[in-house]
Amino acid sequence: MTRTSRAPKPRELVLILDFGSQYTQLIARRVRELGVYSEIIPGTTPAMEIERRHPGALILGGSPASGYRAEAPMPDRAIATMKVPVLGICYGFQATARLMGGELERAPRAEYGLATFVQDKHSPLFAGVPKRFRAWMSHGDEVVSLPEGWIRVAHTANCRFAAAAHVTLPHHFIQFHPEVAHTPYGKQVLSNFLFRIAKLEGGWSMKHFLRAAISDIRAQVGEGRVLCGLSGGVDSTVVATLCHRALGDRLTCVLVDHGLLREGEAEQVARELGRKRKLTLVVVDARQRFLHALAGVVDPERKRKIIGSEFIAVFEEEAQRIGAVEFLAQGTLYPDVIESASAGHGAQVIKTHHNVGGLPERMKLKLIEPLRWLFKDEVRELGRALKLPGPLVDRHPFPGPGLAVRILGPVNERDLGLVRHADAIFIEELRRARWYHRTWQAFAVLLPLQTVGVKGDERSYEKVVALRAVDSSDGMTADWTRLPASLLARVANRIANEVRGINRVVYDCTSKPPATIEWE
Repeated sequence: MTRTSRAPKPRELVLILDFGSQYTQLIARRVRELGVYSEIIPGTTPAMEIERRHPGALILGGSPASGYRAEAPMPDRAIATMKVPVLGICYGFQATARLMGGELERAPRAEYGLATFVQDKHSPLFAGVPKRFRAWMSHGDEVVSLPEGWIRVAHTANCRFAAAAHVTLPHHFIQFHPEVAHTPYGKQVLSNFLFRIAKLEGGWSMKHFLRAAISDIRAQVGEGRVLCGLSGGVDSTVVATLCHRALGDRLTCVLVDHGLLREGEAEQVARELGRKRKLTLVVVDARQRFLHALAGVVDPERKRKIIGSEFIAVFEEEAQRIGAVEFLAQGTLYPDVIESASAGHGAQVIKTHHNVGGLPERMKLKLIEPLRWLFKDEVRELGRALKLPGPLVDRHPFPGPGLAVRILGPVNERDLGLVRHADAIFIEELRRARWYHRTWQAFAVLLPLQTVGVKGDERSYEKVVALRAVDSSDGMTADWTRLPASLLARVANRIANEVRGINRVVYDCTSKPPATIEWE
């Protein structure tokens, strides 16, 4: 039921209350995919502040917290009596039920993974959905009695109240997660809520986001100047182009060549974005500075924090040279925020990203992060809306800390040369075999191991490289790419023969989760 033919009303907005679940942004993304603009706000936002924004609907998301504990984050009680349509998902269901007098307990049998959802009563939320369907559950607590004025709508084998609704208000509650791909009818359920229950029109697209982002940048910056950290990757390229569209010559892009870039990357960025796209670009040679700061550092969290701190120091120095620069624009994405535990109440740290948790506490420059609530695939879509060419938009992701987190162990010039050369061979062969655009991301990792080998009838004792290639759409989950054995054999043979110092190549066949995409 996606609506795309008409422009949205000025006030057509869905607010998503965030209680710390790593699925929260997936809800926002699914709503936007259905053509309705959505924003994430703290789950404890007062009802008066919510009403002031005139949302067309509210969605209460999940949380790692237990709703029956005193310290659990709670929505404003007044939300449960508002006439605006409400959808409570998992914890959002449990917390609202508790606030209104229902009972919540630890489930005798937790549900994690797929369960069979069975409807007990007709509900517009499940129009066009089978009476029984498979849905993704992820809860250790459950509602054991409903508040007055609520009715049961569905159950599972282990959960008596898998869905409920208010008898008079347009409020609906479900225990499963409709936003994840594992719930086949999840998108239909969200569509029913938006268009049948909330009666929204839809029609929002990334072009609307583009116009709003340009307006927001202009409002934030005023007559000031902006420095943009440009790496040549998709995220920073889109941010730079967006800021250039908004500010023109009041934007200066700075490429920090920290010695951790891919082969030929600094030259490529200068050519494509400086000379061809006419962005004002300054290239700073900071290779020795970063190598010195990283010398002897093994812990990946320390690497990221050091790199984040050095980046900011370089940017602040360049801002002083330019003069009167108040703002720093960077390509922070929502997966960076999630993994750095900056997403909401109780979020768990997976890894500190250099541009989120790795930033120094005191900065002279104010941050501009227009992509902070977007996933990678949405950034690519925004890049296309900005008319950026395919080779720039469709590049594989590259971490801000660069090759420093693709060397497991201390960073030095020799090992950087090894992993850079191996990575270049891998990417070259992927392109030659027409597999580059069939994988979401691919790279080489240098391991802190040496193994015995034979080169030219002589014993060798050299390092190991792991190859990683994954399929994904947003970077939140990923599966390893089933590359042809003949391609892997060719890559391994070339690396072992051409990269002096490497005599063994292995292939990583682990999904995310349990692994992350990058090794560090």
